[in-house]
Amino acid sequence: MEPKPRNFSGDPEEFRATLGEHMEELRGRILRSAVALTIGGVIGWFLYPPVLAVFRGVINRAAAHSKVTIDWKYLDLTQPFMLHFKMALYIGLVLALPYIVSELWGFIKPGLKPHEIRPFRVVVPISFVLFAIGISVGFVILDPTFQWFLSFASETPGFGIVQQPSELIFFSLKMLLAFGLGFQLPLVVFFLTKIGLVSPQFLMRYWKQSTVGVFVVAMIVTPSGDPFSMLAMAIPMSLLFFASVLAANMTTRTKREENDVLNNLD
Repeated sequence: MEPKPRNFSGDPEEFRATLGEHMEELRGRILRSAVALTIGGVIGWFLYPPVLAVFRGVINRAAAHSKVTIDWKYLDLTQPFMLHFKMALYIGLVLALPYIVSELWGFIKPGLKPHEIRPFRVVVPISFVLFAIGISVGFVILDPTFQWFLSFASETPGFGIVQQPSELIFFSLKMLLAFGLGFQLPLVVFFLTKIGLVSPQFLMRYWKQSTVGVFVVAMIVTPSGDPFSMLAMAIPMSLLFFASVLAANMTTRTKREENDVLNNLD
């Protein structure tokens, strides 16, 4: 039997529940998330062929540009099914992620006060936008990345490359994930300045060291390790880093001015 829904006015003090009620609500949300993931996985099963064709087309174009032949091979009879199954899960997770996040938000929201809810309403959409931008940049950089690697194969005429589809797919996914996570840097910087762990003035004073740090992070998280991918990640991350520092500086300055006004009124 489903628990009776409770009215919530916005004040967490009015929202009290027993441990059993919390566990029942969490169980329901987990089950609904699992159903959403399953539906997404079924959809992902049918989307796998065009997704594979997209990534394969990228490396085929890079191979044609580098004049290198690519021979696509599976190494054993289980690889086609396992690759199809894993990719269906990954695609399903991407499709179901917004719903899963909404279920998670619905569970934790009643325990937050209004002033604690407001930052989440700003940060979460921005995080999704930055993640999408990062993935888009990562996809664009796949072509020159493959061309850079294939350029070494073109130095030995008469040799081709035997390519496993699974290695290509998971390498590409790691690249996209690295770019998506790397573009979360502005939120990290803004959060650190917001809680007072570092100040915008400190980051601007040591901007050279901060820039080196951004390039080191880009070098670490980029799975390919080639200079094109690292620069393609590090340059936008540096721009976003300085933009977030300026935004944090403006926010803290405005807050200081408001406090000064209030102090003068007192």
